[in-house]
Amino acid sequence: MSKVVQRLLTFFVGIPLVLGIVFFDPSRYHYVLNFLTCIFSALAASELYSLFSTKTKLPNKVLVTVLSFIQPVSAFLLVVFGKDHSFINYENWIFLVSAMIIMASEVFSHKTFEESNTRLSAAVFIVFYTGYLFTFIPRLALLSQSTLIICIFLFSVFINDSLAWFFGILFGKNNRGVFAASPNKSVIGFLGGYAGTIASCVAVHYIWPDLFQGSPLKGAVMGFFCATAGIIGDLIESVFKRSAVIKDSGNIIPGRGGVLDSVDSLLFTSPVFYILLTLLYHPEFIR
Repeated sequence: MSKVVQRLLTFFVGIPLVLGIVFFDPSRYHYVLNFLTCIFSALAASELYSLFSTKTKLPNKVLVTVLSFIQPVSAFLLVVFGKDHSFINYENWIFLVSAMIIMASEVFSHKTFEESNTRLSAAVFIVFYTGYLFTFIPRLALLSQSTLIICIFLFSVFINDSLAWFFGILFGKNNRGVFAASPNKSVIGFLGGYAGTIASCVAVHYIWPDLFQGSPLKGAVMGFFCATAGIIGDLIESVFKRSAVIKDSGNIIPGRGGVLDSVDSLLFTSPVFYILLTLLYHPEFIR
């Protein structure tokens, strides 16, 4: 099966499946989605650990993976049992303690420290990137109309990624090589991604005007920054792989590669989407 066919199957089957899981989940806290978020966090941490370990000696893999996994798990528990935005702030403390645990492990588990700075930096970054960034998905469950909000978030990321790929395949042959991190990505592809995300974020003002109040310019601003975040997320993961001289982070998902290859845009976009949503539409979405 060609990679194009695999990618199309992911688009026409995988994306509706994910959106369906969110939309038909009867719980306001989206247990299924958040369970998958936690599992993907652990898998992504394992993949990123493998990428980094090709060039850098790291602390114990189980320790780093577990600390990454704890981030979205604790965020989800704080959402379910706290039921209040003030409780989610404790998640920042959990990340802080996790970073301190990694530093403490370096003190007590090594006798020489020539590579400690690199080792510590890489381990803390893994927990931040594949753990802490994932916490912004459970946080969306705290917002009113969480089902709709999560679907809009996922769709805005998926449409960015899919249209960037689609326009790149059709019209990007002569405008590639702009970004050294991923020379096969095209300018036209990125513009297609921007157009899709901005259009989807503007459209919500017309589809749900009572919920998304104010000028559609708000949607355009959100769409622009979310599209930018999604593109940077995709490119930074290419940087990780190029540094490790590895083509794909794994082979779990057909047409995509590993978990990291599939969630890179989601990870980078989730905090941007959450922050802009609460800033631009605060009265409408804070419970």
